[in-house]
Amino acid sequence: SSDAVAVLEGADLLVANTHTELEWCKHQTLTYVQTWHGTPLKRIHRDVLWAPPGRLDRLDRDVAKWDILLSPNPESTPRLRAAFRYHGELLEIGYPRNDILSHPDSEAQGAKLRSELDIPDAVTVVLYTPTWRDDEAFREGSPKLGLALALKDLTDALGPQYCLLVRVHPSITGRTSIPALPAVRDVSWYPDVRDLYLAADILVSDYSSTIFDFAITGKPMIFYAYDLDRFRDTVRGFYFDFVPVAPGPVVHTQAELLAALADPAILRNKYADAYAAFVNRFCTLADGHATDRLLVHLGLLPT
Repeated sequence: SSDAVAVLEGADLLVANTHTELEWCKHQTLTYVQTWHGTPLKRIHRDVLWAPPGRLDRLDRDVAKWDILLSPNPESTPRLRAAFRYHGELLEIGYPRNDILSHPDSEAQGAKLRSELDIPDAVTVVLYTPTWRDDEAFREGSPKLGLALALKDLTDALGPQYCLLVRVHPSITGRTSIPALPAVRDVSWYPDVRDLYLAADILVSDYSSTIFDFAITGKPMIFYAYDLDRFRDTVRGFYFDFVPVAPGPVVHTQAELLAALADPAILRNKYADAYAAFVNRFCTLADGHATDRLLVHLGLLPT
């Protein structure tokens, strides 16, 4: 809108975690900090296997405005630079938004949200964060999209000691209907995914970057990769072979997922070494001080 453009063009500092998809003119005194929104397992921008005609060219106009790009870890730094064809300043300092995940008050914050969602303390909370499929999201006519889980069957099998939080990816939010069930909460529109990480006991995802953020919490993860071959080979592509390094079981059917959810303690014990290696590889900068590092760099906090 014209109001949004006016704000952008009058700002001195812009911090965004994805492309700013408006046509606006950047003045010389504005500093544009692009934090991006996750460690890339999936190929991004110019590295993707397919994108609608003209989409990447349009997004490149935003990339050209970036002054600083943040990287969450050494693995991501060369991938981000190459995928965006970005030649500007890149800071490998971790993600400021994830500082809360290692904050001393994080457990209390998670408990507060559980209470707001009317979830008893003894219930095991499972957060489901599937990523989006490009060929579905860009399908002509933007049709409704189904969820890859039969939620009623799953929650009936798990029983009353489990609650499922479902967060549909923002690219398709509103196109997937989540049934109203006693043990299900649709948190797709909840404003801050970090609170959901803190409220959850287990994460179920697929190839979403949420897995790298959630690993900071140390809580168990399961990877429901029902379309692994298709997603890897034709839809988007990966930067590395995920299955051998996954910090939890990679399952392909709802029955396998149900079995994996049955005992969180087994998940912790069986995958402890793989989890530790994953954290050491991707989360070493998630120490709660990324915001301070950025503010010092911008001259907004003394050294």
